[in-house]
Amino acid sequence: MIKVLVVEDQAMVRGAISALLSLEDNIDVVAEAEHGQQAKKILAAEPVDIVLTDIEMPEMTGIELAEFIAQHHPNIKTVIMTTFSKVGYIKRAMQAGVKGFILKEAPSDELIHTVNQVFNGRKVIDPELAISALDDADPLNDKERKALRLASEGLKTGEIAAKLFLSEGTVRNYLSECIAKLNASNRVDAARIAKQKGWL
Repeated sequence: MIKVLVVEDQAMVRGAISALLSLEDNIDVVAEAEHGQQAKKILAAEPVDIVLTDIEMPEMTGIELAEFIAQHHPNIKTVIMTTFSKVGYIKRAMQAGVKGFILKEAPSDELIHTVNQVFNGRKVIDPELAISALDDADPLNDKERKALRLASEGLKTGEIAAKLFLSEGTVRNYLSECIAKLNASNRVDAARIAKQKGWL
């Protein structure tokens, strides 16, 4: 039996995916989570084989969750499901050790196939998406990305500094770096570009 944790912030989508997977004789959806932080708590208490997670969620993104799983639960495999085929997402997901990458609009049997293949030790990532991901390098480092994401949520420099336990000067430097690296006119423009590319 393949034990699956479904992580998705939209309740209706989460319920539909769980119901679909539960129809399979060899798949057991052991738990559901709204976001990555909730998933982390479940993983500490529940035996899971595969985490099937969305990317864009509050609290903690699917890619951040994948990075956490790779570090703390190396035996658990992560499959990303998303409506966004952004190149930057795919590259970061692959770097985070994600074993499968599926678009939400894919047919349901493709999702089942992906879960089974990943459970059996294979990687399932659309070849075209994988090739395009290798061509587009993300210039941001992790600290710059975190600062820019908070800036994109409308937080001021001081608020970002407090959240990341940094000085305001350091945050300003990070945001300046983001603007320069992305050839943006300001932090809002930088966040827009990074989101479009899937780097945020």
